[in-house]
Formats: sequence, structure tokens, C-alpha cells
Amino acid sequence: MATGRSTQNNPNPAAGNRRSRGRGIPDATVARLPLYLRALTALSERSVPTVSSEELATAAGVNSAKLRKDFSYLGSYGTRGVGYDVEYLVYQISRELGLTQDWPVVIVGIGNLGHALANYGGFASRGFRVAALLDADAALTGQLVAGLPVRHTDEMEEIVRSERVSIGVITTPPVAAQQVCDRLVAAGVTSILNFAPTVLNVPDGVDVRKVDLSIELQILAFHEQRKAGDDLDDADAEVPAAQPAAVVSEGTELEEAAG
Repeated sequence: MATGRSTQNNPNPAAGNRRSRGRGIPDATVARLPLYLRALTALSERSVPTVSSEELATAAGVNSAKLRKDFSYLGSYGTRGVGYDVEYLVYQISRELGLTQDWPVVIVGIGNLGHALANYGGFASRGFRVAALLDADAALTGQLVAGLPVRHTDEMEEIVRSERVSIGVITTPPVAAQQVCDRLVAAGVTSILNFAPTVLNVPDGVDVRKVDLSIELQILAFHEQRKAGDDLDDADAEVPAAQPAAVVSEGTELEEAAG
């Protein structure tokens, strides 16, 4: 099976220039749109009517020049001296991300992580509806999680088709992830969010986003080690600086005493 397009952590330096489907928005810009939307939603909840590019960039964690460039792809340029209309940008970005329609999602693998995702309240408010929870453990079948009964994976294909699911979330152990992925894709799912610590092979036309918490923690551990190493280097650099002066001083005193 061919490997489909992965949209996360692409090592290709030209990836930032690749254009997404539709209106020709670069993938790097698409990846930042949810950051802008989150910041704008927070402003909207505080009834803030307008925001400058500098304020919004700071809230989203990017520089203002990049933000203005990103928004130019949406055809939104703001008003000099006023800034951007918050409510309009919320609508505009939501529409561009496809969040103005309902997206049925299935979660496969109802362990601890699957439970947590099922109970996540942000799905509905962001345009996603959990259509079904699936697990291969027959002992879980019928149990209610976040108000939904867990259904057996034997029903996967029927659920995907009847609920018109296009997004699947995989939270299974890694040994089962590829088989689950194959079944979801064969049933018609074209986007996969993968939490299993393994690489999935998918056909062309299927997008995969991988979330690996262990990798993120390892990256943080690397930076912590570097910071600790810098602190040790700084401490080591201070010690020799004091020693030569003491040696010279002691030597001078001995010479004077001998003289």
C-alpha cells in the first residue's frame, strides 16, 4: 500500500511552500489558521470587536508580518488604524477550515486516551460530532462513555457508511493501528488522526495527522538537557577564572617571604 500524505512534521524544507487543496493556501498557513482561530475565539468571548495584527500575532505566537501574509490568502487585509474585525475573521477562518459544517468522527480504541477524547467538550463547539465509539473488546460493548454506547469494531464499516464519516481517530495499541486504519480507509474514511505510536501507510488521497506524546516529551527532554548543560558550562567557566589569581597571589607572597 502506498504511503499517503502526512501533514505533520514534514522534514521537507519546501513543505512550507506547498499549496493546500482549494484556494491555493500554503500548508504552512493552513497549519497556523487554528492558532488564529483560537486567539480570535477568546477575543470574541470577551466581546472585543477589533484587534490589531500585532495583538493577534502575539496571542497566536507568530510575528505580525507572517500573520498579515497569511490573512492575505484569505482576502482579508484589515483596516489601517482599526485592525481586523474579530467576528468576521472567526467566520472567515472557520469557513476556510471547513468548520461551518458538521463533521462526523469515529474514535477507535476506547482505552484511557479514547475515554479522554470522547469526553472532550471542544469537539461540538468546533464543528465535529463524535458519531461512534468503537473497540474490539466485547466486554466494553454497550458501556456508556460521554453519553455514547461503545460499539464493537465489527460494526465499523456499517457505521462509517451510515454516518457518512470521513474522519477517523485511532487510539488503539500500535499493533492494531494499521489494521484499523486499513478498514477505515476501505470503508470510505479519507482523514486519519493517529494517536498510536506507529507510522501508518495509507493510499494517495488520504491525509494522516500523527500525535505522538512520547516524541514531544523526548524533544522537551532534549531542550532540558541542553539548558542543564549550558548551566554546567557557565559554572565551569567561572571556576578557572578565580584560580589563577589565587595562584599568582600565593606565588607572589612566597617570593616576597623568600626575599
